[in-house]
Amino acid sequence: MADSPLPSSAAARPPHRIHMHAADNVAIVANDGGLKAGATFADGLVLVDNVPQGHKVSLTDLAEGDAVVRYNVPIGYALKAIPRGSWVHERLLRMPAARELEGLPIATVKPPAQAPLEGYTFEGYRNLDGSVGTRNILAITQTVQCVAGVVDFAVQRIKAELLPKYPNVDDVVGLSHSYGCGVAIDAPDAVIPIRTLRNISLNPNFGGEVMVISLGCEKLQPERLLPPGSIALVDERNVADIGETANAKLDVVCLQDDAHVGFMSMIDSIMRQAEEHLERLNARRRETVPASELVVGVQCGGSDAFSGVTANPAVGFCTDLLVRAGATVMFSEVTEVRDGIDQLTSRATTPEVAEAMIREMAWYDAYLDRGRVDRSANTTPGNKKGGLSNIVEKAMGSIVKSGSAPISGVVSPGEKARQKGLLYAATPASDFICGTLQLAAGMNLHVFTTGRGTPYGLAEVPVIKVATRSDLARRWHDLMDVNAGRIADGDATIEDVGWEMFRLMLDVASGRKKTWAEQWKLHNALVLFNPAPVT
Repeated sequence: MADSPLPSSAAARPPHRIHMHAADNVAIVANDGGLKAGATFADGLVLVDNVPQGHKVSLTDLAEGDAVVRYNVPIGYALKAIPRGSWVHERLLRMPAARELEGLPIATVKPPAQAPLEGYTFEGYRNLDGSVGTRNILAITQTVQCVAGVVDFAVQRIKAELLPKYPNVDDVVGLSHSYGCGVAIDAPDAVIPIRTLRNISLNPNFGGEVMVISLGCEKLQPERLLPPGSIALVDERNVADIGETANAKLDVVCLQDDAHVGFMSMIDSIMRQAEEHLERLNARRRETVPASELVVGVQCGGSDAFSGVTANPAVGFCTDLLVRAGATVMFSEVTEVRDGIDQLTSRATTPEVAEAMIREMAWYDAYLDRGRVDRSANTTPGNKKGGLSNIVEKAMGSIVKSGSAPISGVVSPGEKARQKGLLYAATPASDFICGTLQLAAGMNLHVFTTGRGTPYGLAEVPVIKVATRSDLARRWHDLMDVNAGRIADGDATIEDVGWEMFRLMLDVASGRKKTWAEQWKLHNALVLFNPAPVT
């Protein structure tokens, strides 16, 4: 909440701070460029130190060992006395220990049912398995990194020579990755990258057109990546048996086949097969579908202290709107919700959902422990420069992307989401790995909030970028799609920006608008989560 009304002009703004809860004993400086020592707030608080924008100022005198409270949560303990008006940063704080995974509140929060949000639609591509795409893309899967260069060469040829003939196809994308061979393919954790690749190949935006490029000698053979029965049938085939019980023939171009004599022979084979898929994709048309067909992944990267004040709360409000509309929303990032596990288990719809979240947290704790690190390794230099002292503070601002709806399911890494509502998709916090796993879960639209700024984007789904600060939105005006910084400026409410995002999602999903990442074709590579050994 703001301590005083804000003028819309940042240049004219008097010293201003934002605190999140009445019990907090710190607040963040909201002024662009920060404030100098001696700056005086309207209530008489005088800064003892220079405080950068987004960084914390103590509202009371803190003794050594006192809890420093933001979001009504202790984010650390003072390592020495901190006078009122001081800059409170990570070097002055001892981070709290991680919450134990025992004795947690289980499905205790029972919010009143919200009225359904009806009548909202978008224009999407209906697939035979019941899913809906927001784009119409030919994706070319590869079984192993060895073929990545060949696939990239072929994709460029397809875009230049074939795609213009098929105006209803949005793009051709090579699903490049670093997996497939030189790995312990039978190790227990190898299931994660394998099912990730499989489910990305089946993303709704690809229309059920599965095309695979194989080298031939790799460990991850095409039949292991996409076993019979794992892909839906395409339009011209018998559609009586659809989905996991289907038995469609896998379309594979194997580069080591004797039929290939020379590099151009390989490229010609890929282009010949691609044209068959392009013809079927080109016959597809958008149709009006309810907003309940959206599968939205929400994520944050390059976070700052404003993330939990502006962008993420607005996304949380929008999340509640989407859930009321019957859509699916996934929030993720294990280390960035770990310190609020009690908030999550209490919101679970059932004890089984809560226990599933606890299992995912415990598995990840053990994974980090094997690497001799813990959740504190998450925060980046940019996070700290943006005012986030540690992972506890970052987690409190990250969780709010999930809104207030009950959590109805858990998606393990690489698995496909199979239900509606608010889901916790357990992923690492890495932007690229999280986005890759949310793709595998079936998202058809991505929302990404940032405070420090990142040109992150995905070729496979539209990515809506949300700025936490107006300064970032002004400087990166042709990279940010939504300016949530207007909330801190006093020019918009959380509800205003939440509704703005909701309506923008429907326009982007319908193809009526392109995101900046789409317009500039800013696409990050897929990055698989592979906790199994590399041989």
